[in-house]
Amino acid sequence: MSLSDNELPRTEDEWRVRLSPEEFRVLREAGTERPWTGEYVDTKTPGVYHCRACGAELFRSEDKFDSHCGWPSFDDAIPGAVKEIPDNTLGMRRVEIRCARCDSHLGHVFEGEGFTPKDTRHCVNSISVRLEPKQG
Repeated sequence: MSLSDNELPRTEDEWRVRLSPEEFRVLREAGTERPWTGEYVDTKTPGVYHCRACGAELFRSEDKFDSHCGWPSFDDAIPGAVKEIPDNTLGMRRVEIRCARCDSHLGHVFEGEGFTPKDTRHCVNSISVRLEPKQG
């Protein structure tokens, strides 16, 4: 199997080849990394966060804030980059967020917590994204 970096895998077996076992568990099986363990929890570097599975732009660093929840938090996503899906697992009512391009799991979105004027928190697994630092 030979896929270019721009071609999206069509099967879960193809995704397994492209992703590490931990990336696959979170991105393709809707897993969650342990709180406070992700590489971007405390990152302040300016730039754009891309989907680790497909490279799509998802979040801008200026929308990142400290929510002290153990995962990177953003009060906004790049328009059209993220889709929301009702998630009633684990006995909770939540809203899952997925990459709109490749349907990979990113985390969950919460509203009404009062952290920012936008009153929204996209709680994202660090392993679901990759930061491209701003040049210059």
